[in-house]
Amino acid sequence: MTTPRSPKQHPRPSLPMIAATTAALPAVVLSSLAIAQPAAAESRPRAVPATLAAAMQAQEAALKSGLIPAASVSTSIPASLRPAQPSAPAEYTIARGDTISGIAGRYGLDTNAILKLNNLQPNTIIYPGQKIKLTGSAPAPSAPAAKPEAPAPATSGGSVYTVKSGDTLGAIAARHGVKLSEVLSWNGLNMNSIIYPGQQIKIGGGQSSAPAPAPAATPAPAPAPAPSSGSYTVKSGDTLSAIAAKHGVKLSDILSANKLTMSSVIYPGNKLVIPGASIQPAASVTPLVPSSFLGFTYPDAVVSSANQNKALLNASPVPTREQMKSIVADTARRMGVDPSLALAFAYQESGFNQRAVSPANAIGTMQVIPTSGEWASDLVGRKLNLLDPYDNATAGVAIIRQLIRTSKDLDHAIAGYYQGQYSVSKNGMFDDTKAYVAAIKAHQKNFS
Repeated sequence: MTTPRSPKQHPRPSLPMIAATTAALPAVVLSSLAIAQPAAAESRPRAVPATLAAAMQAQEAALKSGLIPAASVSTSIPASLRPAQPSAPAEYTIARGDTISGIAGRYGLDTNAILKLNNLQPNTIIYPGQKIKLTGSAPAPSAPAAKPEAPAPATSGGSVYTVKSGDTLGAIAARHGVKLSEVLSWNGLNMNSIIYPGQQIKIGGGQSSAPAPAPAATPAPAPAPAPSSGSYTVKSGDTLSAIAAKHGVKLSDILSANKLTMSSVIYPGNKLVIPGASIQPAASVTPLVPSSFLGFTYPDAVVSSANQNKALLNASPVPTREQMKSIVADTARRMGVDPSLALAFAYQESGFNQRAVSPANAIGTMQVIPTSGEWASDLVGRKLNLLDPYDNATAGVAIIRQLIRTSKDLDHAIAGYYQGQYSVSKNGMFDDTKAYVAAIKAHQKNFS
């Protein structure tokens, strides 16, 4: 097999729904931008009961942001409108399509209580097969709260932290009251390093035996941060932890100074207060996802969302390429699509890499952008989380199936995934689209 071409690298805008935002795009853009809807871009109403419409309206903007956190659906439905709830089991096994808020609603529980009970954040990714608690008491905060920052740096040899699902290096640094740059240095890591649940992270470098009394002995430095504070304008690809590392300050200090939390989203152009640091350019951190490809620069908001999704995928456990291959094939069989065809798309688009994210914010194995994910959600009748490997495969296969149903032949269906069905029907296949179709058909033979 030949090495797959980078996914979604030669797409073209083709749908009326994105024409306004891509008016300035050149003739060749990422294919993920082109497949948001079929030629008939009629509105597809969601199967949402009328009684839930008001409760869900407040969340609509958040659901369209491109980030799909576990607790993404409002549970603030009046009790009088809720049906009788089954009793909650002590433990629940996550199934495909589940969200924390959906589980909470099913059993009449509070979403925040479940998150707290399981040590989860609102943006933590959950996976089928994962077990969570629904009843019981949350871990008592008294033990860690007594000395939230001192324990790790206080020992001469430092301590070790075991990474949990949803952790990031920035969050770990903030939790232990140390600088992110120090955590990176102690562990031989950099801003692009990937951490996994179960991994051991050193907290402390063995040189922190007596800094604790220093503030009490010399209170004079307290006013110093004020004059040295400054502001920083967020650029495409920035993250809060990367900004903290750039300026040599604690992530927790930046969060506090700007009244943010670990789940806050920042955008290019936002101004942040940087406490206690001299604002110097510092060496720029290479973003996880570049802002340009083949001479074309993508909109800042799109690239920023792509970097956030890439960071989430990097920090989350994902299936291996072989496991992802099985997931795609099983999903295709279940949905009535030839598995060899679905595998051909997955191989061409990402090489079965669920962590792949393009500059156009095409996500995961099937390289589906959020707007295409909304269309796929309508096709299957439920909200799909593109960061979830099973939902990502479902979204891609649903789009392939719909293109086959509505195109005049298989070649035009394949072309629609790359160039966009509307563009193919209006302009015919471009030269690079023809090459894409040929590649998909060649891969399909290999997987047959």
